[in-house]
Amino acid sequence: MYNEGQLVISYTGTHTAIPATQNTYTFYFSSFFCGPTTADDIVSVLGGMLARYPEKPTFDSKSKRNRDTEEEDYVRKKKRRNETNGSAILDRGQMTEEEKEKIRQMIEAEPDAEAMDETSFKKLLLQFEKRVYKNQEMRIKYPDLPEKFMESEIELNEIIHEMHVMATVPEYYQILVDLHCVQSLLQLIAHENTDVSIAVVDLLQELTDPDTLNENEDTAIILIDALLDGQVVAVLVNNLERLDENIKEEFEGVHNSLAIIENMSEFKPEMCPEAAQQGLLQWLLKRLRMKRPFDQNKLYASEILAILLQDSEENRQLLGELDGIDILLQQLASFKKHDPGSKDEVELMEDLFNSMCSALAFPANRSRFLRGEGLQLMNLMLREKKLSRNSAIKVLNHAMTGIEGQENCQKFVEILGLRSIFPLFMKTPKQTKTGPAPDELEEHICSIIASMLRNCQGTPRQRLLIKFTENDHEKVERLLELHFKYLDKVRQCDDQIEREKMRLKQHGEELNEDMEDEFYLKRLDSGLFTLQLIDYIMLETCASGASSIRARVMQILNMRGGSVKVIRGIMREYAGNIGDAKDSVAKEAEKERILALVDKF
Repeated sequence: MYNEGQLVISYTGTHTAIPATQNTYTFYFSSFFCGPTTADDIVSVLGGMLARYPEKPTFDSKSKRNRDTEEEDYVRKKKRRNETNGSAILDRGQMTEEEKEKIRQMIEAEPDAEAMDETSFKKLLLQFEKRVYKNQEMRIKYPDLPEKFMESEIELNEIIHEMHVMATVPEYYQILVDLHCVQSLLQLIAHENTDVSIAVVDLLQELTDPDTLNENEDTAIILIDALLDGQVVAVLVNNLERLDENIKEEFEGVHNSLAIIENMSEFKPEMCPEAAQQGLLQWLLKRLRMKRPFDQNKLYASEILAILLQDSEENRQLLGELDGIDILLQQLASFKKHDPGSKDEVELMEDLFNSMCSALAFPANRSRFLRGEGLQLMNLMLREKKLSRNSAIKVLNHAMTGIEGQENCQKFVEILGLRSIFPLFMKTPKQTKTGPAPDELEEHICSIIASMLRNCQGTPRQRLLIKFTENDHEKVERLLELHFKYLDKVRQCDDQIEREKMRLKQHGEELNEDMEDEFYLKRLDSGLFTLQLIDYIMLETCASGASSIRARVMQILNMRGGSVKVIRGIMREYAGNIGDAKDSVAKEAEKERILALVDKF
């Protein structure tokens, strides 16, 4: 966009008005091209960007990547974020041919700029430090006369924008740390002028971009460690508290602050517990509760929350202590009777469900979930048949599994949850645009029923067993139908594994313990775990239920050429691999209980 001798261009989130006489275009466009950059290349990029953004931009966010579609999701989210950053500047409809020609002439008139070297990198940092010092000096000298320090503030803001070029040379990040510029940047985040603060946040977001960090991991880790040593998360959280998201620039500042945290957690996941302890988790919960229309920062907050809880026991515990279970339930309650209104709101809903599932891995949170009437909410979602239903099944599984889920299992039967779960057992829900696939849903549903058989006592257990005799044992027939379905899947997987073992032997490779573990995990993923749950339900109902249940099981096995021996073998393998490694006593007790069921069958 050409305007009064200036070219406004964007480099991964940076927007800068560059005088037409400056020899800086190569720096800003070098990331788009491999090899020499021509004027036509740059005009083509700008034209394409303008054509893609006909309206004033909305601020989009990156998302946490899904385990099963990691690469595809990463590309999609990265594209969405880059589009957001580009559209923040190119607030136009189409670039006219006249504008294209003006830009082409300007670029062709400029000599090629040299790539940034170590000397120019150091020079830029020294200029930055000088302007920081000058601004501090003028503010101290004239605290009540903004007109006196305004010029130094503008110069400081300009040099911060110029520093975005440093992201093109991550191999020099060591210099950034050695010259103590990281500390200066962190101090500027708390600058009285939020424009300066936001500019620094924007810069750090670009310096920590995962693509940039992965280009040179040796120096990238030095920058990340320096930021963590300076408690960057605590500094960012303090700054977030003062930003007003009703102002567009500050709204974007919040987004970029969250992006910095996501970038760092992606590069160094072990930082998550420390980040949560520095006030981030509390701020995220507060942001989710904020009463304002849905926006991209709420979505981003939910994504960061899911990342923090994914693999951190400490963060799950902290979430419970901060009443996070209740907050998550309050947010999920809005999807009880109403579907999300957009793809982004669907993504928000899934992030909240994923956060809840992660949180329930911490035993004490299951009690909080019970007290917060989480079971009642999930049960209502099962009945309403909205988009939230499939994810509610997943949450119930996490809440009820294991010995820690005993109270939840009892309560679920008391609130008439059997009326909700067994129709889904009889007919697996269709897959929605988001949420678990049908096979995963069957695993969750079977796991819920198995957990209730394991944990329920007295009247709730009897009510559960009676379900298998209703309507001429239709649930027993469904159980055997699922048994044969997953037995076929496992046998196909076993055939593939045998062929792989034969191939390894032909090449003279010996099978080791790691390979055997890998093969077993492959079998579990192919349906063995679901098959084990199905056969466990079969053993429990035959041992504790009416005699007619066992009779119907044997009848169907005989009709379809099934084998009791096969079921016993599956359950013995299950018993050999079950249990919590942290509690050897409980593991052994559960193993003996299952083997006793096998002997009775």
